[in-house]
Amino acid sequence: MTMTKSLALATAGLILATTAALAQPSELKLGVVLEPPALDPTAGAAEAIDIVVFQNVFEALVRIEQDGSVSPGLAKSWAVSEDGKAYTFVLNEGVTFHDGTSFDAEDVKFTFDRILADDSVNAQKALYQVIDSVNVIDPLTVEFKLKRQDGLFLFNIGRGDAVIVAPESAENNANEPIGTGPLHFVQWDRGSRVVLEANGAYWGMPLALTKVTYRFIGDTATMTNALLAGDIDGTNNFGAEALAIFENNPQFKIVTGTTEGETILSTNNQREPFTHLKVRQAMAHAINRDELVAATYGYGTPIGTHFAPHHADYLDLTATYPYDLEKAKALLAEAGFPDGFSATLKLPPPAYARTSGQIIASEFAQIGIKLELINMEWAPWLEDVFGNKDFDLTIISHVEPFDIGIYADPNYYFGYDNPEVQALNETLNGTIDPSERKRLVQEIQTIIAKDAVNGYLFQLPQTGVWNAKLDGMWQNSPIEGVVLRDIHWTE
Repeated sequence: MTMTKSLALATAGLILATTAALAQPSELKLGVVLEPPALDPTAGAAEAIDIVVFQNVFEALVRIEQDGSVSPGLAKSWAVSEDGKAYTFVLNEGVTFHDGTSFDAEDVKFTFDRILADDSVNAQKALYQVIDSVNVIDPLTVEFKLKRQDGLFLFNIGRGDAVIVAPESAENNANEPIGTGPLHFVQWDRGSRVVLEANGAYWGMPLALTKVTYRFIGDTATMTNALLAGDIDGTNNFGAEALAIFENNPQFKIVTGTTEGETILSTNNQREPFTHLKVRQAMAHAINRDELVAATYGYGTPIGTHFAPHHADYLDLTATYPYDLEKAKALLAEAGFPDGFSATLKLPPPAYARTSGQIIASEFAQIGIKLELINMEWAPWLEDVFGNKDFDLTIISHVEPFDIGIYADPNYYFGYDNPEVQALNETLNGTIDPSERKRLVQEIQTIIAKDAVNGYLFQLPQTGVWNAKLDGMWQNSPIEGVVLRDIHWTE
């Protein structure tokens, strides 16, 4: 074969390969259950915010990977002082925000000063109270000084609550988010969709996707039809009750894994009659977790405390209050409620909450507790229940990773005030040694289980349904959000 023929064939092959590559889809239409109330993850508690923007539009100093490990992000490296109370971060060069403004150490300082300000509305502000000061060394170097050692410091600054924002745009991020991420915000059609497009000036490895559209689809039947019709290419967490439709369909793949979502019967510990331990214990004995898990089609994992079962420090406390209706009735009588009482159960939109609410109402009726079920949309739930603490009972999945520290905050919405837990948590926060951290966190797990602070139901699974030609989706969800950076079409 002559050199000319070889070159011609190679050129033809290159053209064909290039044409095939260009023919590959580069857009993703993603169905999600909840519409976010806003798009600023540093100023809201809803997981729906992070699902759209975390690690996609906004980035943090470090990245949290699928296995929960921490890797470089906007900071390319860091050093820790010998006493563990000072972290010095070296930032990546040439990073800009989507509006063209530059990113530097001043933006890092602004972000954390904003989180810690007296008027801060950051949902996880307590996690960052360990920070004593943030000091700009030079434009690409920033130092954090801590009040004490904190074994979760690096993890916490990688969360959505600590993404880096700019002073020029921070106030408008709720409606027009501007970050440094691989995708930039295009539009938000409220009640319908959010559109993101590739950031052509991205400082890091660009995504395979050029456009991502989030469609808000609140019920499983509509989500099913959208998948089958090709109106969406996938969803990160599909209703388990309909998974069978896709199990033997070669056009789809089901990706199942775990989440950080502890699903609880959240109880207002500051409101009668739930201030009584025996009342809470009675409710715990009246909960049949097997029935609840069956209602999630077997994908949920029963829990007896507020901690993820896949975590190495988890303690199985499901036997603390076994299902026992006679014991539950006796405890109610001892608490002064032999005939039971009436209460409200406010339920947010997710199917796991509405379905579990019906089951628990039926279970509680057998011991004389009459529940009025109140279905709520997400925004009113956040305002009334989470914000104003105006509720008796509710069902919600707490999806924040390693969030057992909420039980040390008496101002948190379920109002649990236990000085012993607060002291243990303070010690835990200042402990780096893994074995000692395990002992402390298991002690807290045991106390809150025995106190029946909330009804501990099951760990929420992640059950994604995706077009079979998509790859790179995260199987597990160690953090809130849907990380898009590895998703790509395979042909």
